[in-house]
Amino acid sequence: MAIEAEQKKRAARDFLAAYNRGPKKHKKQLAFHRCKKRNRWVFGGNRSGKTECGAVEAVWLARGVHPYRKNKPNVFGWVVSLTAQVQRDVAQSKILHYLRPDWIEDIVMTSGRKDAPMSGVIDQIYIKNVFGGTSVIGFKSCEMGRERFQGSSLDFVWFDEEPPQEIYEECRMRVADRQGDIFGTMTPLKGLTFLYTEIYLNPRHDPEVWYEFMEWADNPFLPKKEIALLENTLDETVKQARRYGRFCTREGLVYPEFDESVHVIEPRPIPPEWQDTISIDPGLKNPLSAHWYAVDYDGNVYVVAEHYASDMGVDEHAAAILEISRRIGWKRDAKGRVSALIDSAADARTLASEKSVTELFYERGILANSRVNKEMFGGIAQVKSYLNRKNGLPDLYIFSNCVHMIREFKGYFWGSEERPVKRDDHAMDDLRYYLMTRPQNRTRPEKTVMQLDKERRIRRLRKK
Repeated sequence: MAIEAEQKKRAARDFLAAYNRGPKKHKKQLAFHRCKKRNRWVFGGNRSGKTECGAVEAVWLARGVHPYRKNKPNVFGWVVSLTAQVQRDVAQSKILHYLRPDWIEDIVMTSGRKDAPMSGVIDQIYIKNVFGGTSVIGFKSCEMGRERFQGSSLDFVWFDEEPPQEIYEECRMRVADRQGDIFGTMTPLKGLTFLYTEIYLNPRHDPEVWYEFMEWADNPFLPKKEIALLENTLDETVKQARRYGRFCTREGLVYPEFDESVHVIEPRPIPPEWQDTISIDPGLKNPLSAHWYAVDYDGNVYVVAEHYASDMGVDEHAAAILEISRRIGWKRDAKGRVSALIDSAADARTLASEKSVTELFYERGILANSRVNKEMFGGIAQVKSYLNRKNGLPDLYIFSNCVHMIREFKGYFWGSEERPVKRDDHAMDDLRYYLMTRPQNRTRPEKTVMQLDKERRIRRLRKK
């Protein structure tokens, strides 16, 4: 009876065992834990559940009980908060919540008493690792300065909210020799900071970078009445950060409807009859952006391939476009030429050339049609309509290998003069040119009597 009483007592205090185990599960928290990347971030709104998953990840690693990763003894990690007070009130409190008292060997305090650690500021917690060793979770605050983050060799660093860039870079050095992990949980309230570029845009295509957006609706434990109450008190720009965890400026994203988890899909075979055309935003010193577009029978548009390059001549661009067309089996006319839309600016001739870019492309087997609708605001409205239709399903899907279009979607902002900022918008332009042609739904070809009879016979055979 004494043993059973102790077991019940420990089970009642074991919040780690109850984490995401009931009938309600926070699916995005689980996606974070299951990810094997070494630089993971959750961009979450307030009360979306982001801090919970950061604290659990740290405790799992320290205890050696992570359900989705290779565990090891004697783990050493840091929890980094903005200030000591924020550490005490948020990250430290969460860590202690998920640590059973019998798992703790010792606590070293910066201030306060270790028999009441919740009310003080902790320096380090020594934790019993299930492999027999002792793990250490150290607590740091950004107000200490970069010098206090030097020297140690770490298995993980958890950033609770966004750190200064110099501290982030120093912590990356601390996990290098142990091939440790960086993970962060934050609400992006500071605008377009270095993490927006480093993690969200990921311009170097670092394969170890992973991120997830987490919003109120993702948290199954947040009451709907509370969501409605919070939503009514925020303006649209603040809501993008505090509800959806999205990076934004006062001017805001041009396409807040774009959701990488919805609109970006893995490449798949496209039937020849879906192939429509290529759309080109020309550039020689600036990047030339070309994308291949297909439309299915329901009017859904697919961006299936991409050529995006700068400092190349017409010969090189044309060769690249024809090579991509050959590789994906894109349709050609009887003379082996491909058709494309192109910005009407390509019709201009300069003193340096007797022929326009449109004519030069034509001579190289690309039938470029410059009669495109370049109307800015109508085109933006058209793109928005394809991203978010009334039936709740988008009509625009982008293959994941079109990395430059995806990056531009995420960084396309309104400027101060109620026009998009004229920077990194080449893919956005060629998409707008294409959608303004309003591709019509493909009609399914009528089946012949022989085709219908063949299908009927196949159905009979399957029943047998």
